[in-house]
Amino acid sequence: MTANELRAAELRELLNRYGHEYYVLDAPTVPDAEYDRLFRELQALEEAHPELAVSDSPTRRVGGAPLDAFESATHLVPMLSLNNAFSNMNENNSLDRHAEIYQFDDRVRKSLGVNQVEYATEPKFDGLAISLIYENGVLIRAVTRGDGVSGEVVTDNVRTIRSIPLRLKRQEPQGFLAVEALPTLLEVRGEVLMKKNDFLKLNETQLSLGHKPFANPRNAAAGSLRQLDSKVTAKRRLSFFAYSIAQVEGAIWPETHYGEMVWLKELGFPIAQGELRPVVPGVAGLIAYYEKVLTLRGDLPYDIDGVVYKVNSRSSQETLGFVSRAPRWAIAHKFQAEEAKTTVEAIEEQVGRTGAITPVARLKPVFVGGVTVTNATLHNEDEVRRKDVRVGDTVIVRRAGDVIPEVVSVVLAQRPMQPAAGGDLFSAGEEPRYPAYRLPTACPVCGSHVVREEGEAIARCSGGLSCRAQRSQAIQHFAGRRMMDIDGLGERYIDKLVEYGYVKSVADLYRLKLEDLLEMKRRADEDEGVTPETVKAGKVASKWAENLIEAIDASRAPPLARLLFALGIRHVGESTAKTLADWLGSMALIRRCPAALFAALPDIGGVVADSLADFFAEDNNEKALDALLAEVKPADEHAPSPKLRERLDDAALLARLAIPRLTEVRSQQLAAQRSLAWLGQSERRALLELELPAEVVNALADWLDEPGRRAALASLAGLRDEILASLPAAAEAAALPLEGKTLVLTGTLPTLSRDQAKALIEAAGGKVSGSVSKKTHYVVAGEEAGSKLAKAQELGVAILDEAGLQALLAGN
Repeated sequence: MTANELRAAELRELLNRYGHEYYVLDAPTVPDAEYDRLFRELQALEEAHPELAVSDSPTRRVGGAPLDAFESATHLVPMLSLNNAFSNMNENNSLDRHAEIYQFDDRVRKSLGVNQVEYATEPKFDGLAISLIYENGVLIRAVTRGDGVSGEVVTDNVRTIRSIPLRLKRQEPQGFLAVEALPTLLEVRGEVLMKKNDFLKLNETQLSLGHKPFANPRNAAAGSLRQLDSKVTAKRRLSFFAYSIAQVEGAIWPETHYGEMVWLKELGFPIAQGELRPVVPGVAGLIAYYEKVLTLRGDLPYDIDGVVYKVNSRSSQETLGFVSRAPRWAIAHKFQAEEAKTTVEAIEEQVGRTGAITPVARLKPVFVGGVTVTNATLHNEDEVRRKDVRVGDTVIVRRAGDVIPEVVSVVLAQRPMQPAAGGDLFSAGEEPRYPAYRLPTACPVCGSHVVREEGEAIARCSGGLSCRAQRSQAIQHFAGRRMMDIDGLGERYIDKLVEYGYVKSVADLYRLKLEDLLEMKRRADEDEGVTPETVKAGKVASKWAENLIEAIDASRAPPLARLLFALGIRHVGESTAKTLADWLGSMALIRRCPAALFAALPDIGGVVADSLADFFAEDNNEKALDALLAEVKPADEHAPSPKLRERLDDAALLARLAIPRLTEVRSQQLAAQRSLAWLGQSERRALLELELPAEVVNALADWLDEPGRRAALASLAGLRDEILASLPAAAEAAALPLEGKTLVLTGTLPTLSRDQAKALIEAAGGKVSGSVSKKTHYVVAGEEAGSKLAKAQELGVAILDEAGLQALLAGN
């Protein structure tokens, strides 16, 4: 080895040892200045001799170049969650209070056929689960839990966490490492979190920079770990605690969970201190441990939201196995939610990114669950009315862990009262001073009308295109691959364009200039404390912005179906958007249609029809759509489908008006006697002449007497007649080759992508289904066709290859 190689290796060895002493053992042996001096020396060596820079160098902890997005990775061993148990703090009897833990222990003992089980215990850290993979002792990958099956690769960010070893090395051996050599493969699971003191310092920094402080340490840790720029993560002091091993190769896996933890400590991983992870005998030991940790909780340097119990023996764990997505041999014993009493000062509405409107109680500040709470969710209108929460009420507020605080109940004895209306000071009658809560009919953000669908608890703002609260979400949907397909317009850019006011509606996307995008990026980097390498070199990277402008321009002439899908109308997916485009042909006509006409189209039910009519009836959406259509023009608009003729007769439309007692049969009987136009102009007494049962006539008369009904009916009749007049004669309507046929795609076709094949089938009048049934006409199978092909063979469904599909499309 050269002198430089020897010195670099020596510096890495020293810095890794000093870092472990400082960040893991909390027992530094050298002053910070000495560590910094050695670090700068190594940094200078690696800059002068890039070949000396290795993946486990301490210099890697300062972060690297920003990523465009996180990659996804599948966990080789799924990251399962634990079942939860809670203690009922309202009970005095210990057995009842910890009933779920007794049940857990009973199940374990019976399954193992023993009288008592030895359990390993540990705190339940309130952070983010992470999987660390080491090959030949070197960290090669770090992946978040995600959905348990796959997660995001955050290796660069995890390297900045100084308590995580970049290279494994035995520390204070205690005999658990079976061989001197390190394992060839080791996957460690643990929790990334932010300690309380580090959280307070971070928020002080946030406030000094004029930024919004984080709500709690868990949110701060999550936001820091998921930074695309690892240099930002490096500036925020995150911590890590290992809590299990997922897989081992090249070494003998310890036989107990306690042995696992000691071994991990030997390898350089931080674990919970000894008093927080004892091995205890039986359920009595579990309960005693829970009570002990409950008393220590407030003094710990980090947040925990419970404790975890695991059967200590690994062979017993294997015997017990798993149920659903959780192990039978472990359980999380969650701390009870903390409660406090305070006063409701106001009830306001919060509009979410998807338009959901949530009532929120503004509270007199109260300390509960480790934080000062000033707001609590009331969930929805039904919940507010059920609990009868009113302004001025004294309420019980609950907060558990990272859960949003909620109002549990009202202390009715302390409700503000006043003399009942019409009474006086000497009368006994009293009534609440403040009225019962009612959800507003207009969105508090944009003024659009509020919609609450039948059977749903959540009310929503109807101004999806125009509401400021929904703007980012609406634009993200609009720009998506299956919608307008604006490549390069990701969530981060959209959020910043909206936040800085460059984009106030989807139409504004088409007015963006190159300088707007570059300025947005500069401001975003500045706010996040990021300095791109190009900026350091005195340059401004603009190619990404030029590409984005081109992608936006390329979306100015979309297919009508894609544009409709992109509008984000509730319940309107790709299939419904295509039905609207195919049958009605133009945006101008679609915007004029009432719900009954939408419902007359195939596969569009009453809920979807109402949602469409609500969307286009909202003035704010109409204005936003007018602005958008000044920039965007669908490329494939056409006359309405001739097939509408058979769907727009009076009987069909009457049946879709939801008139009480007017069934399909009664609608046909009514249409045989009178037209829609006649009903729209009729007086109540004229309806008595109809040859229908009295109860049907009365229901029809009552419905027509409601304000606006007759005018709406006359308008529907007029629009229907206008559409029919524009249709070509029946003889002119050419039949499509796949009219009325249902096809299923499976496997990979030689030249067509799945989307291309689907588009061709639908253009030929066919329908693409996701599953094979007796109603399927053809299955188009490519390479690696799976169970759908087998199902088609079993049912005797015709099977085509790509050439067969092309022949079918050509009418052969």
